Amino acid sequence: MRDVTSPTGPQVQAPAVNPKMDAKNKATAKNFEAVFLGQMTSMMMSTVDQGENFNGGNGEDMFRGILAEKLGNSIADRGGIGLAPMVLDQIIKLQQGNK
Repeated sequence: MRDVTSPTGPQVQAPAVNPKMDAKNKATAKNFEAVFLGQMTSMMMSTVDQGENFNGGNGEDMFRGILAEKLGNSIADRGGIGLAPMVLDQIIKLQQGNK
């Protein structure tokens, strides 16, 4: 544990961060963002008019969900939209018993 001091209050012990748990929490937050982005991409793709010339038929329909999932993972791997850090913050607060 490390000491945390406040100019207005007594000294408080902050819990030490377990490196293994920290890495797991970061991966969980990133995966959450990837799933969210995949779902958003899937909804976005469902609103696009495919037209007659570039419609892939049943094959395209079957793999559209996989494409949306992969796009979500790719966006999250490249930094995402900033959702993962907020999710990570909430995970840590829940683990520490803070609401």
